[in-house]
Formats: sequence, C-alpha cells, structure tokens
Amino acid sequence: MTSTVEVRDLSFSHRRRQVLTGISCTIGPGVTALLGPNGAGKTTLIKCMVGLARPRQGQVIIGGRHVSDGKAAQALIGYVPQNPSLPGLAKVRDLVAYAAWLSGVDGARADEAVEAALEKMQALDLGPLRIRTLSGGQRQRVALAAGIVHEPRIVILDEPTVGLDPGQRLKVREVIRQLGAERPVLLSTHLTEDVEHLADAVAVLANGKIRYQGPLAGLAVTRAISDGRPGSPFECAYDDLIMSFGGAE
Repeated sequence: MTSTVEVRDLSFSHRRRQVLTGISCTIGPGVTALLGPNGAGKTTLIKCMVGLARPRQGQVIIGGRHVSDGKAAQALIGYVPQNPSLPGLAKVRDLVAYAAWLSGVDGARADEAVEAALEKMQALDLGPLRIRTLSGGQRQRVALAAGIVHEPRIVILDEPTVGLDPGQRLKVREVIRQLGAERPVLLSTHLTEDVEHLADAVAVLANGKIRYQGPLAGLAVTRAISDGRPGSPFECAYDDLIMSFGGAE
C-alpha cells in the first residue's frame, strides 16, 4: 500500500502571475503538513498534484506513475478538498457508494469497500442518515470516507479541520492519524496545533517556493523559546521563517 509522491521542479503561473516556482519535494509515509500564509500557493500545488491544474513545467509522480498520464495515476490519490460540497438530501451510505463507483471500485466488492471506509472513519452509524442532518465534524468524516473508499495509495487533504469546533477537530484528527499510519497523507492547514499533534514532517511554502521541508522538530529547534510571544517554539519558528521571506503575498 505504501507509496510516495515526488514533485519535480514544478512551476505554475496564472495569467501573468507566477504562483509556484521550481517546487521539488517528496511526500513519504506518515503525515506531512503543508503550511504557508494565504496566497503562498498551497491550494494551487495540491490541484497540480491531483491533476486538477496543469503546471507550466515539472512533474508529479505517484507510485512511479505521472499524474499527467490520467486516470490510472489519479486513481492512486484520495483527495478531499476544503469545504467539500455534499448533497444534503443524499444518504451517507449512498454518497460513499457513489464515490466508489466514480473511482472505479468493482461492483462485486463495492458494498464491502463502503463498509470498510465508513468504519475506518468512525462513521458506520451515520450510514442511513441524510447528510443535511449531520454536524460539521460528521460531514468531514463522511467526505474522508468518500475520498478513501477506493483504497488510494496517498491521501491529500486541504484544510480538513477548518471551521470545526474543538471536539469535532479532535475526532477528525484521530481518523487522519489512522490514515497516516497506513499510507502517506499530505495535510494542508493553517492550524499549527493540528500540525503539532499530527505531523511527522513539514513542508513550508512561502512566495511560491518550498522554504523548508523536513521533520517537525527540525524547524522548531531553530528557536528554543518564544521570546515572550504567545506561541509555542514551533509557531514562533514558523513565523520567523515566513517573515524572513517577506510574509504573506
């Protein structure tokens, strides 16, 4: 099951604006957090990685396949966008079954795949409910179930805990941690507390370039104290790194 994602010299521009420049990184086993200020290019990078945007140059390789090759490579990815739009009248089990069909899960094992995905996301009891009746945290777990029902090699999550209350966030963190124990997970987030609780590695994007990639402790160790600022050593080190490259775009 374990695979890796390699991003090689990837650049992307929108009209005349350069969004990403020479991005190279490897996403390996465990949870890798993708951090960066607003406008840094995180969502654009993710869209290039899952085949929703075409880079001006560079490659994204997953399990030895180029994402640009089409469905065969993209089937290796489980992608859950920020604030996924879920049909309120649909029942949870039907939605995940539809996602399985879209992802090419064989009909003979579709029911088994749906059950397994819901169980993994601690959402089996939600199966007969309509999505409009669910809380924000429950909806996010259903979206995760739909994203992994085809047993992807890697999971890419864009701001999966945004807007959730602390209890819901804890539940979603729990299922993300379980996913990370089984396969590489790329987690794009603004919430440094999610990073500190979940991430095995960090990639920091600022002004369209990767400014740091490595272990969580490798960034935090650059500052042992917070200099009186109301933040953890990791938060202060992250802030220092971003500010050294001009802050948000």
